[in-house]
Amino acid sequence: MPRVAIALEVLFLLLAFGVRSALHYRRTGSTGFRGLSGEPLSAEWWGGVAFALALVFAAIAPVRAEPAPFEPARVVLFVVGLLGTLHAQRAMGTSWRIGVDDREQTALVDRGPFRWVRNPIFTWMAVALVGLVVMLPNAWSLAALLAMVVAIELQVRLVEEPYLLRTHGARYAQYAARTGRFLPLVGRLRGTPLR
Repeated sequence: MPRVAIALEVLFLLLAFGVRSALHYRRTGSTGFRGLSGEPLSAEWWGGVAFALALVFAAIAPVRAEPAPFEPARVVLFVVGLLGTLHAQRAMGTSWRIGVDDREQTALVDRGPFRWVRNPIFTWMAVALVGLVVMLPNAWSLAALLAMVVAIELQVRLVEEPYLLRTHGARYAQYAARTGRFLPLVGRLRGTPLR
């Protein structure tokens, strides 16, 4: 099972980051990478650190796992998370980015999976990591999932949502009031001040 997990993790990184960035570059002339936000030791910065730790822990998880026979049922959740991530990235079109650049104004995407949740890419990435825990139930896979949840929460709440409110104002506030943050209807914003 550890070898299957390694292969799936590499596939995830290649497709969700490598191929996606190459396609984005072909369409826009930019890879979509904007980097991480915040001053060192700020909450935003810690979000970036947590994301990097999640990747490191996920890479360690198969190395530290006990050898086990391949069980197809244990990979389903990871594959579903990968496919969901790719679908949500595709739905973003040219608005897809990793990180935020305050000087840019991307279109507000509210179609496809974004009709139901504001952050479907992050939702599906978390599903993939839950799948990793199912494939490799060890402390490293669990640490990867927990670090990713912290990273996502910090990135969304302290970087992306404030940026989207500044950029799209009332339109984003209305969208966020009717659309869940990570799950349908859960985490809708109420009384959001426009900044």
